[in-house]
Amino acid sequence: MSTSVTSPSARPSPNRWAVLALLGVAQLMVVLDATVVNVALPSAQKALHFTADNRQWVITAYALAFGSLLLVGGKLGDLFGRKWTLIGGLSGFAVASAIGGLSQSFGMLVAARALQGVFGAVLAPSALGLLTVTFANAADRAKAFGIFSAIAAGGASVGLLLGGVLTQAISWRWSLYVNLVIAVPTAIAAFRLLSNERHPTRPRIDVPGVALASLGLFSLVYGFSNAETHSWSAPITIAGLASSAVLLTAFVAREQRAEHPLLPLHIVLDRARGGAYATIALAGSAVFAVFLFLTFYLQQNLGFSPLKTGLAFLPMTGMIVLTATTVQTRILPRVGAKPIVVTGMSLGIAAMLLFTQLNPQGDYLTHVLPGLLLTGTGMGCIFAPAFSTATLGVQSSEAGVASAMVNTSQQVGGSIGTALLSTIFASAAAGYASAHLKAAGLASAATIHGYTVAFEWAAALFAVGLLVALIILPRNRIRRAPATAPAELAISPQGA
Repeated sequence: MSTSVTSPSARPSPNRWAVLALLGVAQLMVVLDATVVNVALPSAQKALHFTADNRQWVITAYALAFGSLLLVGGKLGDLFGRKWTLIGGLSGFAVASAIGGLSQSFGMLVAARALQGVFGAVLAPSALGLLTVTFANAADRAKAFGIFSAIAAGGASVGLLLGGVLTQAISWRWSLYVNLVIAVPTAIAAFRLLSNERHPTRPRIDVPGVALASLGLFSLVYGFSNAETHSWSAPITIAGLASSAVLLTAFVAREQRAEHPLLPLHIVLDRARGGAYATIALAGSAVFAVFLFLTFYLQQNLGFSPLKTGLAFLPMTGMIVLTATTVQTRILPRVGAKPIVVTGMSLGIAAMLLFTQLNPQGDYLTHVLPGLLLTGTGMGCIFAPAFSTATLGVQSSEAGVASAMVNTSQQVGGSIGTALLSTIFASAAAGYASAHLKAAGLASAATIHGYTVAFEWAAALFAVGLLVALIILPRNRIRRAPATAPAELAISPQGA
């Protein structure tokens, strides 16, 4: 079905649960692809004969393209219809994944990963935007967003498990081929199931805004990625971060006077939505430590296989799903986002402090599992209300770019977390080693010390997120909006 409409129906879509299932699969593919390749990297490196120094580009290429083009992808969906950008994103992602799986050289693999990022930037905001308009005026909107945010928050750990299974059972190439199995049937289902909604007048794209935003976000992600692999004082790192500051400042100035802005500033200046974007970025940067350092700890210190490592993260995923769906349907409508996000940030702090107790003789049940359960509960409390609030009250014609800001916040937050915490880990480990030159088991002890210091900083990031939630997020209770209102829900202030 391919009907063009210009505004959402006042009545909820009758096939909305089928649409949610489709969008959930599409979102899962984008999220798990950020980690599914990680587990396969050592095997890919051996097969394609590239160096350890170059290995990070397989990850960075995806992050650069994805992070810098998200706003553009969201705007394209608003202008031309999110049905077609979703299908185009799925199709392009499948082609890029096939190229990656067939890679015969390092350059071919990196190019394929960059192409995945391009189409992922079109796909991700289209999925969240479609969810926003599909469940407009629906009483079960909260349940839908709870399920979707659980997928978005838990997909990364699913990627670790899937990457371990595919790499051990078949080949590292199937960590890329698996996307064809997901994307092609999903694109066919989207073609038959979705209706297209496009902007009634289709205004011109703000080309200067596109250039400034894309280059600014590219420079930001590249600067932090380079800091991870080289140093904060490296000239290219300084140049990247300085350029991003100049370009993004110019972008904001441009959007203030553009007739058809790429990012209408009222979307991010709204207190509830702006607070949601900030908490998503901070939580994303902090929780990165769990995936990165615990993966190394489980494999290098506890001797877990890639598959067993993936299984070890499942309790966290289960808590994310349980918490996200519960708070979204039963708690958020009663108390609003603020107290839930504050609770989630507090749980994140507690989890990171538990992880600072890791030691070379630790075990999974006592030293890892309790922190994972707290992390999963905290992430469910943060991402579920933040995802819902970040797209709350926007016009249907702006749902795509508002959704893109959610993904941009996650991506930029993850890049900052990667660079910051990896640099802190390396510095702490090196400092410990130089101060204990004659200690027994020095390498293991220095590595564990680096992990614990990084987790301390991750706790500090959650603490900053806690302050942001307390100061910026309004204390609101969600209420139903009238059927004639342009937004699907409204907010009832209950005090700051």
